[in-house]
Amino acid sequence: MTYELAIGDKTYSSWSLRGWLLFAKFDFDVRVHNARMYTDEFTKLIAEFAPTKLVPAAKLDGAVLWDSLAIAEELNQRHPDANMWPSDSSARAYARSMTAEMHSGFAPLREACTMNLRKCYPDFKPSKQVLADVARIDELWTHARREFGANGPWLFGEYSIADVFYAPIATRFASYNLPQSETAAAYINTHLADQKFRMWRAMGIAQNYIQPGYDLDLPSVEWPGPKPLLAKPVETGTPENSHCPYSGDPVTHFLEIDGRVFGFCNAFCRDKTVADPEAWTNFIKIYQT
Repeated sequence: MTYELAIGDKTYSSWSLRGWLLFAKFDFDVRVHNARMYTDEFTKLIAEFAPTKLVPAAKLDGAVLWDSLAIAEELNQRHPDANMWPSDSSARAYARSMTAEMHSGFAPLREACTMNLRKCYPDFKPSKQVLADVARIDELWTHARREFGANGPWLFGEYSIADVFYAPIATRFASYNLPQSETAAAYINTHLADQKFRMWRAMGIAQNYIQPGYDLDLPSVEWPGPKPLLAKPVETGTPENSHCPYSGDPVTHFLEIDGRVFGFCNAFCRDKTVADPEAWTNFIKIYQT
């Protein structure tokens, strides 16, 4: 199988996050093509996945799909053993329904609270329309967790396509300090602490694509997810490893944690690790040795 995926900015593109999670969380090998939104590079990338005009887009053994729900259903059909939907028929029906509602609804929330994984606005004031969307989402999450979530922390216990689709919404609750029940808060924190999500966010920080118009003119506080280990890039040092934990190539770039120096093969490998060292299994193996 040959799978390819086209995505945009990791910090701001909620649909790109959904597309990436469909492959990352279910362990499907995929070659990811990434381009910064609103650039000629992005236009060129999209042209390679014609006839799509948006991301995510995928090529599955050469067949082009666009729209995250279409990609999800095709992957589910190709990989029935991956259990991308709940196995119980009642749970599966609810999961499909709430995913479809997410896919087509909640326009006020989407428009007022764009995904922004760099910011947290404690003083954001949601409109009545946004609060109505928030209440409905909390209702959906609470019902799923109460009725179907006994065997794990996700909506239906184990991770499913429904969680993929609500991941960017969980980040919006966090970024804009939206009202949330105890059940919703626990579910949001599950997303923020998830290793794959932390990898995605760290890569976005390392890319450092700051898009005009996405940041609000409001005070911002520290991101509410798990506090990462304090790391910083350094120009020189004697690293504890001679080869990059990701590529295996000789090290050329360095970071420091608590006086210890580690090496990487390029600036991006270093910077994504600086952003959240514990998100990266291969690095933590070296760090803990």
